[in-house]
Amino acid sequence: MTRSPRRKGTGMVRSAADGGWGSGGAASGGTEGDRTEHGARRASDGFDLAVVGAGPAGLAAAVTAADGGLRVVLIDASERPGGQYFRQAASGLGPARGPAPAPGPASGLGPAPGSVPGPVLAPASGRAPAPGPAPGLASDSAPGPAPLPSPAPRLTLARGGKTVHRKRAAFAALSARFAAHLRDGRITHLPRRHVWTAEGGDPAAGRDRDRGWDRDYWTLRHVPVDGAPTGPAPAPGAPVSGTPAAPDATGPGIRVTTARFLLLATGAYERQLPFPGWTLPGVVAAGGAQAVLKDSRALPGRRIVVAGSGPLLLAVAVSLAEAGAEIPVLAEAGSYAAYATRPGTLARNPAKAVEGARLAGELLRYRIPVRTRSAVVRAHGTDRVEAVTLATLDREWRPVAGTEVRIGCDALAVGHGLVPQLELAVTLGCTLRTAPDGTPAVVVDDQQRTDIAGLWAAGESTGIGGVESALEEGRVAALSMTASLHQGGQGHQRGQVYQRGRGWATTTARQRRFADLMAGVHRPGAHWTHWLTDETEVCRCEEVTVHELRQAYELGARDARSAKLLTRAGMGWCQGRMCETAVACLAAGGDGSAPLAPARRPLSCPVSLRDLAESAPSAEPGSGT
Repeated sequence: MTRSPRRKGTGMVRSAADGGWGSGGAASGGTEGDRTEHGARRASDGFDLAVVGAGPAGLAAAVTAADGGLRVVLIDASERPGGQYFRQAASGLGPARGPAPAPGPASGLGPAPGSVPGPVLAPASGRAPAPGPAPGLASDSAPGPAPLPSPAPRLTLARGGKTVHRKRAAFAALSARFAAHLRDGRITHLPRRHVWTAEGGDPAAGRDRDRGWDRDYWTLRHVPVDGAPTGPAPAPGAPVSGTPAAPDATGPGIRVTTARFLLLATGAYERQLPFPGWTLPGVVAAGGAQAVLKDSRALPGRRIVVAGSGPLLLAVAVSLAEAGAEIPVLAEAGSYAAYATRPGTLARNPAKAVEGARLAGELLRYRIPVRTRSAVVRAHGTDRVEAVTLATLDREWRPVAGTEVRIGCDALAVGHGLVPQLELAVTLGCTLRTAPDGTPAVVVDDQQRTDIAGLWAAGESTGIGGVESALEEGRVAALSMTASLHQGGQGHQRGQVYQRGRGWATTTARQRRFADLMAGVHRPGAHWTHWLTDETEVCRCEEVTVHELRQAYELGARDARSAKLLTRAGMGWCQGRMCETAVACLAAGGDGSAPLAPARRPLSCPVSLRDLAESAPSAEPGSGT
């Protein structure tokens, strides 16, 4: 029987660095590849900290904890650390030299920010900032700009080879420290692995579990990313060299890793609001378009409309324009003027104002027109998107009749902010809060501790706050764990760690207030569902339409789970990540601002029945199971 998560008050022991528990781990030369009593292979023992997610928060936490002497295992689904913000180009890609054939068919909007856009991607134009006037907007009834030729050209590399993200120095410093800790064995990196469940308690303890000695362990079970190679991650071209890992930690099937403390830095995925035509090829997630640009130096088209809501759109539009795309319009459904309602919060976060001014300057430089309180209410095309219709929105995001304009394009990058990825946190029983944008987030204290003993959370899992907030939260969490493990050590050492963490915690609190302001400004309005038609497909995986979901509501479905049972919406491969917002709103009778309620799942990612069967505990004589 699975033990319940450990609540605060559980006693702590010291790390290997203090001469306490953890001296026999992978990083210190302990035995590798041992089997648990039920046959699941243990990837490593003796870690002080397991970090799930190698984005900015997870990477900062792992490096800071290793700086403090902790033995750290970093588990991530990606090949290289850095997450979506610090996403690195595929090995061997540099400045564009000419056209390259598309690597294969793509699928339009994907379930996550890293999805590959569009079935055919258009080439970068290599143009300089537009010297002439901004492209005009034609009315919906007028001919408007002629659609671009179809089929579109095949994929080419974007102009230039510059890094898309803006914190190159910070990432270079983290990468150097990360590489050093890899070499000396302080950090073990397990790339291309999905943690599908986590438990408090060691499965190898057997009947000794009842004696309580195993309560200081977290047990993580993880599997390879679907289709991923099982060897160590390749290093060529990466700013972080070699990735040593436990010899048996990256093999096929389920592997088990144990650690004293656990940090969830699981990131987020994009929120999508459907509209007629959003399933056309060439309609891509805004973050997905930027991720492919970072990863493959590829553009989803030549003339790209950027639309949705949230500050990510500004960065996406500028990134695509820098790479050579023409951006005829950036349509923001909210209003940037709403930031002025909290001048104190803005004044206490001057870096945000500077970043906003920089992006505004870049928009002017590339002559990208910005339309606020506007949204794409329909995409047009046959084989792929050829044009979109924009409409002005009222304060509740209801389209205003007679304001429609039609804009020709061969790609649309659209997104309405991010949603924290909380499968593991929900399964473990973390207390959640509803952020001002209606998304759920893990509740943490000023040291990033959850209400479960031994469990910390940092980054987007605690609320969407941006890269600076994620980096700071990762450092604060690491220092908090370091202080906990040193609580029986020297008083001055514990005090130094506490003071450093206290300073960073003050910064994170200030940044969190700005994040809440940002979330409230860009929260979807209550009446965005008015742009939907009965024929609009909501769940792309199961092909469930608005009409079917409205019928489910009439039959009594008042939440997403009930709607799923009646229509299968959210039962596909993405497990509702693409459609959950729309399903929740339609199940609430069309209330577009209905908050999301995360589903509780025993598995946080797909796991094969074979792997589950091989890791299942065998019944012991007299056990009654």
